[in-house]
Amino acid sequence: MDVLEAIKSRRSVRRFKSDPVAEDLIVQLIDMGRRAPSGRNVQPIEFVVVREEKDRARLAQICEYGKFIAESPVCILVYSADTKYYLEDGCAAVENILIAATGLGLGSCWVAGDKKPYTAEIDAVVGSPAGFKLITLIAIGYAVQTPQSREKRPLEEVLHWGRF
Repeated sequence: MDVLEAIKSRRSVRRFKSDPVAEDLIVQLIDMGRRAPSGRNVQPIEFVVVREEKDRARLAQICEYGKFIAESPVCILVYSADTKYYLEDGCAAVENILIAATGLGLGSCWVAGDKKPYTAEIDAVVGSPAGFKLITLIAIGYAVQTPQSREKRPLEEVLHWGRF
């Protein structure tokens, strides 16, 4: 799939088939995430792939808006070393993964991690070392159905040339 088409067709998927996701596809997603730009090329991002059903169920139980993680065959946690631009760097990696998932025919949905009260609990489940911040959790799998697109604000409304 063309990258522009992947960006246009990406949707947040919250209902997944039980079909497993091949390891080579997961590796491709992580590879695309690690290729994201980072401030001053620090490359502070780390990825934890959770495939065990009991661990995904625990993550889903902890996250207030991520209950669907339990049904996804894969959950990717995106962490960043505590650097000046940790959130920007982490979000760039997340967006690469979301777009790559669409391009590979997978559904995905990110769940907030940074600044959430449950991050310490998530860290304990995956054994995150001190000095790393949870950016997000990403549910990955084959969509039961692709959600319909929600209307975006018109381009003319959001595009400003030279001045706001």
